[in-house]
Amino acid sequence: MKARASVSDWRTIRCWLAAATLTAALSVCGCDRENAASKENPLIDFLTTHVRTVQPLEKEAALAWWQAATTGKPDAYEAVNALTLQIRRIYTDANDFAYLKGLRESGMVQDSLRARQVEVLYYAYLENQIDPGLLKQIVDMGTKIEQNFSTHRGRIDGRTVTDNEIKEILKTDPNSAARQKAWLASKQVGPVVAEDILTLVRLRNQAARSLGFDNYHTLALTVSEQDVAEVDAVFAELERLTDDPFAAAKGELDAILARSYGMDVADLMPWHYHDPFFQETPLVYELDLDRYYADADIKALAARFYAGIGLPVESILDDSDLYDREGKNPHAFSTDIDRAGDVRILCNIKPNETWMETVLHELGHGVYDFYRDPEVPYLLRRPAHAFTTEGIAMFFGRLSRNAYWMQKMLGLSDEQRMEIEKVAGRYARLKQLIFARWAMVMYHFEKALYADPDQDLNALWWEMVTKYQLVRTPPDRDAPDWAAKIHFAVAPCYYHNYMLGELFASQLHHHIVRNVLMLESDAGLSYVDQPQAGAYLKSAVFRVGAVYHWNEMIRRATGEHLTAGYFVEQFVD
Repeated sequence: MKARASVSDWRTIRCWLAAATLTAALSVCGCDRENAASKENPLIDFLTTHVRTVQPLEKEAALAWWQAATTGKPDAYEAVNALTLQIRRIYTDANDFAYLKGLRESGMVQDSLRARQVEVLYYAYLENQIDPGLLKQIVDMGTKIEQNFSTHRGRIDGRTVTDNEIKEILKTDPNSAARQKAWLASKQVGPVVAEDILTLVRLRNQAARSLGFDNYHTLALTVSEQDVAEVDAVFAELERLTDDPFAAAKGELDAILARSYGMDVADLMPWHYHDPFFQETPLVYELDLDRYYADADIKALAARFYAGIGLPVESILDDSDLYDREGKNPHAFSTDIDRAGDVRILCNIKPNETWMETVLHELGHGVYDFYRDPEVPYLLRRPAHAFTTEGIAMFFGRLSRNAYWMQKMLGLSDEQRMEIEKVAGRYARLKQLIFARWAMVMYHFEKALYADPDQDLNALWWEMVTKYQLVRTPPDRDAPDWAAKIHFAVAPCYYHNYMLGELFASQLHHHIVRNVLMLESDAGLSYVDQPQAGAYLKSAVFRVGAVYHWNEMIRRATGEHLTAGYFVEQFVD
């Protein structure tokens, strides 16, 4: 193989291409197909050299990030910061960007795979066409905030507590005072990071405006091949369709919670729900699903299930970090280290239903990455979109409350299954309604955050929580509770993808039931030992990676573009 050209060599080549090859390519009227095809030879060299440059750096950065997340060591975060900046600087090259922009606009690239890679690279370069000093500030601040989130632990009465301990109190403790302390502890990270987040928001906005966008929110959706107006329309429709069902379900839930605490519904506060943000479903119906998982080996259950659908995950689990300890990131995620099979998940497993769902969810991300076609070009060897991998993760995560799945995986009796069935459907519906309304808070708040980061965000947060979640604001509360949500810092303008993922999961479920398993309905369906489902997902979704635009992939996989119809049919109607 030829030695890789240096950065300066490629800068010279880019200038020549911009002045010669691209000028000819843009003269569409004077070009025939043979001439157009000849323009692809420099593109092949460009793509090859680009991959040779970024691939080892991206792997090194992923390994450094894994080390940082699993240890919390400052030197690991310093390595992440340096490598992230080094990678992003590659995408700041103005000549490269001009070359890609010209090719994209000319329509001269005949090969569909190369044209798709040009599209992907164009957006990657677009968001990085900013001042190098500004870019460094953005990367440095992002790393600082993530480190603070990863290593912060709340305190209750002077005692340090983990996220798992806080959530356990909120799920089980009947004492309102203890619950309030736990809830407040979950928010203590907010003041630690709020000013840094606002600095980062302003820096991101500065970068976006230098590229001609009104703010970073618009830029972020654009470079992820989404349209703000279309996402707005999806959330407006969901708000309209869930307003009355959510209000009714929330009223029923509040009555149950109030009785359990021996108080009036009017006195319920945010800490009376079962997680810090009321984004999860309180287990309040006649049956507590946690007790079925109390003695379960969550890791083993997940491994057995995925093997049964033809998607073994042992190699993923072998390299994963699954249990809680000091200094480790308290959250959960999946990461693809090299786009060549080194896929890992990070969890902090406890034997309960929440962690069963989480492990199934993260392994959903994992199998999407692990089972991609290695022959797909490196730049396209990733999910079609952030929300499509979320959709796969949600598709599998939903099973932790499926009565038939629980019976087969946990060895339950028919009587136990029927007992779970009495509440499983109600839980599933309530879960989706609660999450849809929570996603509205996140989407609308973040959009407003970037539109005007100088407004009273503390008040705005609680206005939106009240509007969409029907949760009361604590008396005289004026604190950056919004900043306690890590996504604003480390996954900006991303949260709406979780909701789009739920829509995709329902669309996949409908298609698999009707067209893969050939069933009239999903009644009694557990997905346990259904290798046809795994084979379908592998061939229709995983292996194609990002070869197609996300909506074209969905059309090819399910027969129609993304729609909210099947989610509404499954959980709202």
